[in-house]
Amino acid sequence: MNVLFVHTPTRPPLGADTWVHLQIARRLDRTEFEVHVACVPATADGPTPTYERLAEIDDVSIVPVGPGPTRPAGRSLREIGRTLADTATTAVTIARLARYIRTHDIAVVDTSDRPRDALLCVLLSKLTRATSVVHVHVLFKDWMSRPLRWAITSADARIGVSEFVRDSLVQAGMRTEDTFAVLNGIDLDQWQPANFRSASFRGADHGRAIRPELSIPDDAPVVITACRLFKEKGTAELIEAVAGVRGEHPDVRLVVVGHDTSPGQEFLTSLQDLVARLDLADHVVFTGRRPDVDALMAAADVFAMPSFEEPFGLVFAEAMAMELPVVALRNGGTLEVVTDGETGLLSDPGDAEALAANLSTLLGDPGLRRRMGAEGRRRVEERFTIDRMAADTASVYRSVTGRRRAHRHAM
Repeated sequence: MNVLFVHTPTRPPLGADTWVHLQIARRLDRTEFEVHVACVPATADGPTPTYERLAEIDDVSIVPVGPGPTRPAGRSLREIGRTLADTATTAVTIARLARYIRTHDIAVVDTSDRPRDALLCVLLSKLTRATSVVHVHVLFKDWMSRPLRWAITSADARIGVSEFVRDSLVQAGMRTEDTFAVLNGIDLDQWQPANFRSASFRGADHGRAIRPELSIPDDAPVVITACRLFKEKGTAELIEAVAGVRGEHPDVRLVVVGHDTSPGQEFLTSLQDLVARLDLADHVVFTGRRPDVDALMAAADVFAMPSFEEPFGLVFAEAMAMELPVVALRNGGTLEVVTDGETGLLSDPGDAEALAANLSTLLGDPGLRRRMGAEGRRRVEERFTIDRMAADTASVYRSVTGRRRAHRHAM
């Protein structure tokens, strides 16, 4: 079966949705699947993040396409000219990809819920005999643009990254038989706590070697969170919870890893103002975006992210792989990753006291942290691997293409 993935983002960093699809493309069984990926190879700034990662995979056919519209239509003649040029580029892309699909007998066109790519996927399916599949990484809601909602609804099949996301699609009226859940997976080779330990140091955690860089004492209890900084990730609530446990754990530190994409970094500024109001300047470290999140996790004792309606929470699986207990909220896709009382502690949304209490419990009990960390690693190895994710996705392809063949033969 020939499968074409469509991913046209051009700006760094590589999005989690694109990363997930590239892992599926890498791990699909080559005795059953031939994999093709349409992407923008480069811009004036150099190779795109997608192309750079694809270049690491030997047995994938890369299909180069041009960038699509990058700006809203303007009123000046120059802006209108640019918009028309972008539209023409998109039309050429559609025609070239439709020809490629027919020439290479592509059975499935798969993409993420980025609006342009989702539209491309569905339009290509309607122009050819290929089956369209849209991978949905967020909760299906009215905030989505009308074109994106049309694309997701019109696709031959949808894959939610959790049962929580799948349920939102079904509740919106999409057919259950064409709407699936495939839980995300991570590359365990990239999340190895053993890489930061050495027998010569009696099992000491080499991740703590990074603490001086962050001005954190070696014996201070450390909570870490890692996410793109915006309100729904619960970073403000986490800072308040750290303030709440400072009386019991006066040396506690919170490491906030991630970047703010809001205009003027307004949300980050609000977090920094909150830290100042709570007199936590010596207790909270903002690192910005970092490439060594695994090393930072190895330097921590607890991972916490009280995000609301988290679609899946790939970072929860990464923290569990690094043998960290997780503190989070009892809602959304989090419940499909973190098991309360076994791999972490969950509290109800809005219950600030319970959130702080869960942090305090884990910070004060090294034995509990070790047990939950070990169980978290075991769960990830069992349930959240990229091989399992690719195999589940392959099952979806078989199901939807088989159903379409049967329908055509019955007509």
